[in-house]
Amino acid sequence: MARTTLTVIMSCTKAATATVVHRLAERGLIDYDAPVADYWPAFAGGGKGDARVWHVLTHSVGLPGVEPQSGVEALDLLYPERHLPALEAMAPVWETGASCHYHPVTYGSMLTEEVRRVTGKGVAEVFAEEIAAPLSLDFWIGMPAVDEPRVAPYFQVGPGLDAAQLTALLTGMGVDVTTRLARIVLHSFAQTGELIQRMNNREGRAAELPAGNAVTDAASLAKMYAALIGEVDGVRLLAPVTVDAARTLRTGEMVAAGDLGSLQIGGPMRYGLGYELPREMNPMLGEGSFGHAGAGGRLGFAHQESGTAVAYVANTMPGGPPGPDPRWTWMAELTKAVRS
Repeated sequence: MARTTLTVIMSCTKAATATVVHRLAERGLIDYDAPVADYWPAFAGGGKGDARVWHVLTHSVGLPGVEPQSGVEALDLLYPERHLPALEAMAPVWETGASCHYHPVTYGSMLTEEVRRVTGKGVAEVFAEEIAAPLSLDFWIGMPAVDEPRVAPYFQVGPGLDAAQLTALLTGMGVDVTTRLARIVLHSFAQTGELIQRMNNREGRAAELPAGNAVTDAASLAKMYAALIGEVDGVRLLAPVTVDAARTLRTGEMVAAGDLGSLQIGGPMRYGLGYELPREMNPMLGEGSFGHAGAGGRLGFAHQESGTAVAYVANTMPGGPPGPDPRWTWMAELTKAVRS
């Protein structure tokens, strides 16, 4: 691999998508507290008329995946026209804002549609124009064909989990897999796994999947984060007040939906507005840090107080159940050293 080698950064993409939303919020085009249906009227279907933009940003809106019986296949999630109608009609699987559980793909689908409604452009186009171009980043949501030869495909390390194994895993962790909530979460896990496989071909990298198919390198990902907390090459992406709002914990009082609390390894997820906040599984550089991890050990974050921006990318995909990534343990040790 060379310095110019690129790779898919999986869910680290979500932070790029959140950054687009925040830039639009600064211009008054999006209000975090407004109902999503104010921008996207059909989203009110299924009793979601009061779901707010911040609920989508914090994975608390209650749409972690599509209904298994919707007919939406994994490949359809690459194309908005094939799956957005199912999300529009779907009722939340928990009371919106009361619980938080990761939305692997639908996070990006909902946010890019909101962005499209207020700008006429999707997240990918706004990101390219307002973030990647001014900072001269090698960073795309929807990979241009001309740069395909620079992409390092990922490879699986160890066996992955099929649908039956996922079901057995959740059952062993105390989840009642017969409930609507569990069926949707399992379906989402399976579809996300299929989409990850698609990231090794042109179709998967060319699509606009603002939850997980951005292609970049570690230098560009770190540069984006650096421009969130300070000026880089004359560019600062967000005002300090926006960054402070974005890294303020929004999910601290939320309880796990149903029996999904048993899936929380290393404590519950902690979200600001679109960014993950530090926790045992991913300590970053302690309180004040904000960023996002991606499947296979990818990671990007910033820490305002120390003026630090960090990115790590990989082209591996470890198999088996989730757990703390051993490649990140140095951060926990560094945090302890800084605090002592």
